[in-house]
Amino acid sequence: MTTPIERIASLTIGFVESVSPDEIHVILDIDAPQTVALNAGVPTSFPRVNGYIIIPNESGAVVGLVVFLGVERSPFPRRTGLKDFGLIDLPFPLRKLFVTPLGTLKTRQSPGQVQHGYFLERGVVTFPSVGDPVLLPTAEQLRSIVEAEGSDRRLQIGTSPLAANARVFVDPDKLFGRHLAVLGNTGSGKSCSVAGLVRWSLDAAKQPPGGKAASARFIILDPNGEYLRTFEDLDPKPVIFQVSPDADSVGLRVPAWMWNSLEWTAFAQASPRVQRPVLMEGLRGMRSGSPAERSVERRLTTLFGGRRAHFASLVAQGPQSYAMFPKNKAVLDALKNVVDEVDVYNDTARQFEEELAVVKSTAQAVRARRIDQRGYERELSEIDLTEMLDAFDHLLTSLGPQTVQFKHGEDDPVSFDLSVFPDFLEAVASIQAGGSEQYIATLTWRIRGLLNDGRLKPIIGSDPTVDLQEWVESFLGTEERPSALSIIDMSLVPAEIIHIVISVVARMVFEAIQRYRRVYGDELPTVLVLEEAHTFIHRGRSDEEHENFTPAQMCRMTFEKIAREGRKFGLGLLLSSQRPYELSPTVLAQCNTFLLHRLVNDQDQELVARLVPDNVRGILRELPSLAAGHAILLGWASAVPILVEMTYLSKEHQPHSNDPEFWRVWTRESERKLDWTPVIEDWTRDVPDSSD
Repeated sequence: MTTPIERIASLTIGFVESVSPDEIHVILDIDAPQTVALNAGVPTSFPRVNGYIIIPNESGAVVGLVVFLGVERSPFPRRTGLKDFGLIDLPFPLRKLFVTPLGTLKTRQSPGQVQHGYFLERGVVTFPSVGDPVLLPTAEQLRSIVEAEGSDRRLQIGTSPLAANARVFVDPDKLFGRHLAVLGNTGSGKSCSVAGLVRWSLDAAKQPPGGKAASARFIILDPNGEYLRTFEDLDPKPVIFQVSPDADSVGLRVPAWMWNSLEWTAFAQASPRVQRPVLMEGLRGMRSGSPAERSVERRLTTLFGGRRAHFASLVAQGPQSYAMFPKNKAVLDALKNVVDEVDVYNDTARQFEEELAVVKSTAQAVRARRIDQRGYERELSEIDLTEMLDAFDHLLTSLGPQTVQFKHGEDDPVSFDLSVFPDFLEAVASIQAGGSEQYIATLTWRIRGLLNDGRLKPIIGSDPTVDLQEWVESFLGTEERPSALSIIDMSLVPAEIIHIVISVVARMVFEAIQRYRRVYGDELPTVLVLEEAHTFIHRGRSDEEHENFTPAQMCRMTFEKIAREGRKFGLGLLLSSQRPYELSPTVLAQCNTFLLHRLVNDQDQELVARLVPDNVRGILRELPSLAAGHAILLGWASAVPILVEMTYLSKEHQPHSNDPEFWRVWTRESERKLDWTPVIEDWTRDVPDSSD
């Protein structure tokens, strides 16, 4: 019978040579395993990069991750005992390991103080000392290091080939609750991992296993249409949203009345000084059902109140702003405009005829004094401007305070008729100070052009059948359909609005989740899955304009807010990208778990290395050489970094992201039709009017 001491001795492979908080150097014994260890209970590959060793101490055993293998020349052979001291020693090669400390493996005690298995505790309290023995972990200890325990054993995503094929489990609360980034180059198995995580989560959440469907919500934003047939076998089937729906899908509708003010600003490219205020007031008016034609008192207050503010600012700035040419000419031209504006209201504002006459006569008197018979403008004085201010004050006092109360703000998702929106904006601008309708011509022209575009109309047009509650239920489920898997196919969404569409969908889901918690007091866990995330959450530039929002900036800002605040309300992000370097640093910094497939680009590798703790960066050196279907799991959802062989997905369950078969098509082994008629018809088909 083997004693515990003999058992430990059989597993000893070397000793500690040096210790630092982030790295431990180990010298291997001469007779330590060369390729495969047979003394750990089962055949185990050793030594291997990303393998594990343990170093016993009084707290249990320090678990180390192998990050480097090498050979050093020792000046003497390492012998046991005190033999052969008279021999002349020659340099001798010794194998060595560099190990990153990960945690502490402790024994679980039963009530009778009998050892009952192991468990891994994050962090290291007691570091080993030089000369401490280094052991090869047994199969049971390897499983305790890699496999989750207790409530964390909920979702199996694969096995660990370097840990005796121990099963790798994750807790969905940790995986999705603090956001997950799946990163890897094309062909590394990234899309299969995303599809697998969704499928495995839905399967594992059935209660009881194999019973009724889970009450889970996944919303997949699919820019390339890869996931359309991936989940066909699920019950209930996913809801697929497409621009051109078929029998198995529904139309993608993101009506423009659902957009908030910033999304409208980005869509219409509204300038901040004049166009944006008109756009904001126009949205408030349309959502509140307010007519553009307001009372004459309100219109006069807006117009001449603005004129008064202009003249008051000139007085405050001093004579240099109005006295000499060309500043005096600009003031006299403004006075001529005041005379013309009074004439416009002679018929519609007869109750203020006397006050308007005072404004007109004062403006004419100042002009008469300061323009000679030859038409030259003389120097203006402060008295001239003060007279105009008194005339304006007399009129504004008679008009009284004028305020407009709107039932809804510019961001409330209240439907309105988009077809009259440009005309409404022109009506609003016509009563703004200074006649701002001349400055919004480009704004209304852009809005009309986009709303009348036949490609955009089916998506953003005013569809009377689109109801806010039904729209939310289609993505987040109902009492009758508690499990909601939605796939939004963006492959045919026009480039002009694809960022806006993605931004609106993500924001509306986020705001619905926020309000759900406020009403019911509990979170409604939901996961947003975004493929090709680097395209829609692109890192910003330091020289970007913060006043003029573009649709791409708007989309990035929406996901940055979700990344920062989504966890509080139960909204998780699952981001998939092949270019992490191009992703927003704000979003990446909020991801607490990473599933890293093969990454070759040096910029991507450097970025990922900066996102993980210093003591586990060594494992990332394997990223360029990872095989397809293998990944490194690290972060909040995993106690230690793990090399995972992802669970295999059958071909019919894989996303449609295979490489094109050039050779099989070229050699006619796989035939392709070349009848372009249906393609052209689909490309150039007429879009039906909403009334059809």
